[in-house]
Amino acid sequence: MKNKIVIITGAASGIGLATSREFLEEGHRVIMADINEESLNKVVAQLGRFRERIFTYHIDITIESECKKLIEKVVQKYNRIDVLINNAGISMHALFRDTDISVIKRVMDVNFYGAVNCTYYALPYLIASSGSLVGITSVAAKHGLPGRTGYSASKFAIQGFLESIRIEHFKTGLHVLTFAPDFVRTNIRASALRADGTKHEESYLNEKAFISAEKVAKALYKAINKRKREVVLTFYGKGTMFTNLFMPRIADRIFYRFFYNEQESLLK
Repeated sequence: MKNKIVIITGAASGIGLATSREFLEEGHRVIMADINEESLNKVVAQLGRFRERIFTYHIDITIESECKKLIEKVVQKYNRIDVLINNAGISMHALFRDTDISVIKRVMDVNFYGAVNCTYYALPYLIASSGSLVGITSVAAKHGLPGRTGYSASKFAIQGFLESIRIEHFKTGLHVLTFAPDFVRTNIRASALRADGTKHEESYLNEKAFISAEKVAKALYKAINKRKREVVLTFYGKGTMFTNLFMPRIADRIFYRFFYNEQESLLK
């Protein structure tokens, strides 16, 4: 890949920020889109040496019209789009029976419909450039996770959505990648929604054991460059897929035990 025009949602932190830096270091132009304008401005200041190849955009991807404007602005400025990485997302931490329905809706609006909104308006330009459409999924897209019903549902939805688009455009040259990074050291759990919609403010899992966002970004860049169909990172993530496929009952038990032993376990 050379001199690509890359849109990354949720670019102000975590995987989005690390991926933005990875693409910038490889010489591409990056549109960093995020709902948190203050954080976006701070990280852009940190990426000062790349400033002329960065275009920032403050956006709420749950609003369709804002996604349309983002794509229009990018095309107006660069005349094309080569890569769209649907990365923006939020999580939740609550048993479904205790959860306000608005929490499930909020997670779906950001994680699924946000990706749908951006994809819808970017798709014609990605087809024209034989570009890459990417969705950051999760192990939660392969097996439902307790206490994360809305999150798992949203990731399953993205997986099915992108697989359908891949087949619809099988002969157009469009590259579609679903990328499941397993547990990553980001702030997604610290900002996860509780049953009443308030944020956790701190992680409820041991983050030290998780893969870094920087390693995820390098693997993601490589996968896009090689135009891979699907990537599941880490031995644990791949083991989850295998176990769920061939030994689903055992997979249920493994997940139960894992989340039973987490901090602030909801299963005790």
